[in-house]
Amino acid sequence: MSFEAGYVLALTLVALVLFATEALRVDLVALILLLALTIPKVLTPGEALAGFGSDTIIVLISLFVMTEGVIRTGVVERLGLRLASLGSSHPLAFTRFLLVACTAISAFISNTVTAAVFLPIVIGAARRARMPASKMLMPMAFASILSSGVTVISTSTNLVVSGLMPKYGLEPFRFFELAPVGLVVTGVGMLYLIFVAPRLIPERDETGAVAPTAARKYVSELIVTAQSSVVGKTLAQLHLGEVMDLIVVGIRRGTKRILHPWPGARLREGDEIVVEGRAEDILSAKDISGIEIKSDDVKLGKPKPKVRQPEVGPPEDGAKPVEKRMVEAMVLPRSPLVARTLRESHFRETTHLSVLAIHTAGESGEVRNLSRWRLKPSDVLLLQGEQEDLDRIDSHDLMLLEDVSAHHPRSPKGKFATLIFVAALVLGATRVLPLPIAFVAGVVAMVLTRCLTEDEAYAAIDWRLMVLIGAMMAFGTAMEKTGAAHWLAEHVVELVGPYGGYAVMCSFALLTIVLTQPMSNQAAALVVLPVAVEAARQLGLDARTMVIALTLAASLSFLTPLEPACLLVYGPGRYRFFDFMKVGLPLTLITFAITMGMIPLVWALVATD
Repeated sequence: MSFEAGYVLALTLVALVLFATEALRVDLVALILLLALTIPKVLTPGEALAGFGSDTIIVLISLFVMTEGVIRTGVVERLGLRLASLGSSHPLAFTRFLLVACTAISAFISNTVTAAVFLPIVIGAARRARMPASKMLMPMAFASILSSGVTVISTSTNLVVSGLMPKYGLEPFRFFELAPVGLVVTGVGMLYLIFVAPRLIPERDETGAVAPTAARKYVSELIVTAQSSVVGKTLAQLHLGEVMDLIVVGIRRGTKRILHPWPGARLREGDEIVVEGRAEDILSAKDISGIEIKSDDVKLGKPKPKVRQPEVGPPEDGAKPVEKRMVEAMVLPRSPLVARTLRESHFRETTHLSVLAIHTAGESGEVRNLSRWRLKPSDVLLLQGEQEDLDRIDSHDLMLLEDVSAHHPRSPKGKFATLIFVAALVLGATRVLPLPIAFVAGVVAMVLTRCLTEDEAYAAIDWRLMVLIGAMMAFGTAMEKTGAAHWLAEHVVELVGPYGGYAVMCSFALLTIVLTQPMSNQAAALVVLPVAVEAARQLGLDARTMVIALTLAASLSFLTPLEPACLLVYGPGRYRFFDFMKVGLPLTLITFAITMGMIPLVWALVATD
């Protein structure tokens, strides 16, 4: 073994320890490794930085942006609401359906693309089903990987290995040749993801800490509009409590007030439903067809005043497009609003802002009518308006707390976002356009159609993950260039050969799994492939069976978040590196045992010619 190969192997151990212990951030560790490879000239600068310009980086960046476009336009909220309404009474059945659908689709298209499709759906659906996204995103990513052994097109690794098999005198894989083992691995793995994995995954909020148990509650009014589809339905059928986590405080019907209505109460046109809940849940109520949020300036039966429009759209006469924002603002003790109602203070007329909901430190049930509620110090208003008007709220002695505009979907743009997202996936998956080009085109289309702004597009990208991926791709190049991976493979034959052909096959499969952690699945399989074929022929084993073993093993990537499908959920799920080890190690051991146990039953281990 050369000095360079030993140096790279030592760095591999250091990297795995640092990743597992999280002594430093994963992106910082990756950059340190990059410097450790370039300063001693193990890699040239071009080789070290090549990963940052790779197709993988471009595809992942584009996916982050397009996913954000789908979220910003409310598609996720509406789809999540529908899915959660199906699973609200049966959350376990809902989770199982979601995972099964993901793994079934992934059997025929790339697991990375599948994870990208399900990512926004899972985020929205988990929120609507009142489940932490962290509990569902990792199982979804693992589910997309599980079916990699069902067809030859389930993963690019299968296709790459199959394409190289004629070089070694072997026939390429048949379309379903791997299915006898792949289907069993998928089935057993799904049982693990459904019954075991959720118990091992921590609940994390947006900051990465353990999820809090309480949040600020608001009271708002929802109007049942004319010709609404909910007219005649009961409160129970509306699922405001089960799906959206909203508490119905009462109903106003003309001059009549119904406090604490029973679930069987039927809704009528013009009913005003007084609800209590989190700001994001109240805002998402607009996703229910025929339901509108009543602001303080809207009186039942009278049209809303025509002010500046909230939607982002083509501006008139070349004017800059405007967009309304939503913020939380607290009433300060010195505010002229104290002890006055919104109507008495002419709040709408003087500020050009609408009050969508009120949070009070007292009993929430006291707020029966937004415009008639006498404000108190520390009350919090959920305000909607243009940025220039929001910038002046301090003149009314209101203190800005938080911008919640991300929960204000641009609903009319939802169809554009969905069409763009689906078109990019189809064009890339069918190879009408190269996948990176199709996805970049999707990003450009999202911005041009104003599904999201340029600033929102850049903010949607998890740059930490991009640094991690680019640097680790360079690390895989170093392992191949220095011969470190080749040395490992040869050493396996020397050490394990005396124990028989089955032990050699298992060892090469295990080595492939290990190598997929610091390098890509395809690279690991290609490094081991020639050595495994030669070892099989020297020992009188069937080379095809050996190739099948390492191909299936290359897809058992559950130990770290470095698999692309796992990288997609790493940021949104606020996971830590060790979370994947904790959940993925048992799954790796289970699927490895099944794969190695079944291969000799399906394919001949010893060569017949």
